Amino acid sequence: MCGIVGYTGPREAYPIVINGLKRLEYRGYDSTGIALLNGGLKVYKKKGRVADLEGFVLGKDLHSNIGIGHTRWATHGEPNDKNAHPHQSASGKLAMIHNGIIENYAQIKKELLNKGYSFKSDTDSEVLLNFIEEIRKNNDCSLEDAVRSALKRITGAYCILLIDEDDPETIIAARKGSPLVIGVGKGEHFLGSDATPMLEYTKEVVYVNDYELAVVKPDSLVLKNLGNEKITPFITKLDMELAAIEKGGYDHFMLKEIFEQPSTIHDCLRGRLDANAGTITMSGIQNNMEAFKEAKRIIILACGTSWHAGLVAEYVIEELCRIPVEVEYASEFRYRNPIINKGDIIIAISQSGETADTLVAIENAKEQGAVIFGIVNVVGSSIARISNGGAYTHAGPEIGVASTKAFTGQLAVIMMMALKIAREKNTISQERYNALLFELEAIPEKVEALLKSAEDIKKIGLKYQGATSSLFLGRGYNFPIALEGALKLKEISYIHAEGYPAAEMKHGPIALVDEDLPVVFVATKDSYHEKIVSNIQEIKARKGKVIAIITEGDEVIPGLADDVFYVPPADELIAPLLSCIPLQLLSYYVGIAKGVDVDKPRNLAKSVTVE
Repeated sequence: MCGIVGYTGPREAYPIVINGLKRLEYRGYDSTGIALLNGGLKVYKKKGRVADLEGFVLGKDLHSNIGIGHTRWATHGEPNDKNAHPHQSASGKLAMIHNGIIENYAQIKKELLNKGYSFKSDTDSEVLLNFIEEIRKNNDCSLEDAVRSALKRITGAYCILLIDEDDPETIIAARKGSPLVIGVGKGEHFLGSDATPMLEYTKEVVYVNDYELAVVKPDSLVLKNLGNEKITPFITKLDMELAAIEKGGYDHFMLKEIFEQPSTIHDCLRGRLDANAGTITMSGIQNNMEAFKEAKRIIILACGTSWHAGLVAEYVIEELCRIPVEVEYASEFRYRNPIINKGDIIIAISQSGETADTLVAIENAKEQGAVIFGIVNVVGSSIARISNGGAYTHAGPEIGVASTKAFTGQLAVIMMMALKIAREKNTISQERYNALLFELEAIPEKVEALLKSAEDIKKIGLKYQGATSSLFLGRGYNFPIALEGALKLKEISYIHAEGYPAAEMKHGPIALVDEDLPVVFVATKDSYHEKIVSNIQEIKARKGKVIAIITEGDEVIPGLADDVFYVPPADELIAPLLSCIPLQLLSYYVGIAKGVDVDKPRNLAKSVTVE
């Protein structure tokens, strides 16, 4: 959840670290801090965002060729100056930043208190740092050895970077459960939670694995496991441009990413789907085709927006492939004792590929003989590496905390997967298969067309910005889209919103309906259309305000709804790729009207790497 940055080399470290923190601020923005070495250890930290830290350090001595920085999403201890990272050890010689949670910190803290240690913060991170220093002092060992010994004792998740006043060129780094990327330059190294802080300096990176420790100097990178055995770093070439992580003239990353969807969906389909040839080329599926054809069950694991993509996948896979599908919250699945049979297929969906609950859940399932298939956006991420096969969504970096283009990328991958498996299993006719290929291929153009009417949804958003609660309703393939629309509005505008299957409103939620309640219907033309028209009439009979997302040419719903937004016609199986986008825009415009920082909404972070 937190963002970490490090640098060691010939350049001034402060500008690299502070700019890196700005790029990682989407991972947490409760407090920020930096540590620099220049004739002594200097730590500057502040509650608030990176801009607050920049103001705080004006006039300070920032000269240094080594530095670490942190932007925090609070877990232990409230957001304030003392709980901000980096933390200094009791001696003042060590500084450390940490992304993760130390589960047994209370026991270790008690031991250290008994030895006379005192603590300046409420964090588990400061406990780990002083534990490392205590081991080094008692065993007269190197910092590397002390870190290794400490990490064998703790339980939980971590990515840590440490610098030592007595070793002004070296950063010690280690990870388990929280991501770490090391950029390899000429006589310099860069460290980050992801690759964005180092993009303009190097395209060569090393993705550090769990239980690995790195000793990083300007001219050397030594990677070891916790058993002190050396590991050869595997250098990956980044396929990412600096422009991808800049706003490009848009007011917010979220708006940019919404408007990028014609190109990101096209990139997801490109090289895979050829409607004229009647083919879908996906090596991750093809290499595991026998497992999919013989599967008695597919379990989809995900969290948040990715879970909604999983619900769409359940509908699509069962319809086309005739394989039973279960969709589970990864955070629940991992803590119960689920029945997993050999040959079951687990599909893990995650934008970052680092979601902690999803990672642990698939590790457990893999041990029980399940085949793991990953759908992720971030190349080289942990889920991608642990899976037996998978598919990237190719949506590019998503900086806005609320997922938009990553969601539609997930839907596009899911639909291609289902179509390819269905054709191989012969559970879909050639005619239906070909028709859906052309439908899917046309989506980028249709998304581009509907985005030209964004001002229409803006007017609707301004009209309902004062609402305190709302309902989102849909049927069939549009039910998960209703859930996603409600989540987006909650995330971005702080308006309470709930999503339901439209028919379920009579089982409780209809009690909320009055003349002040906006009810959003995802009501594109499908086999449920007549039913959802009846649901709209039930809301209008109780004076509710109806906002409807409908298909162009619909002549019935405009006469019933207070406000409508049209999307191009599409097969009901493909339509979620269109109907979700006006809901993204609605949440954006309502949030902007309310003065919310839509790229960094309160209490949220982009990549949930703690449990």
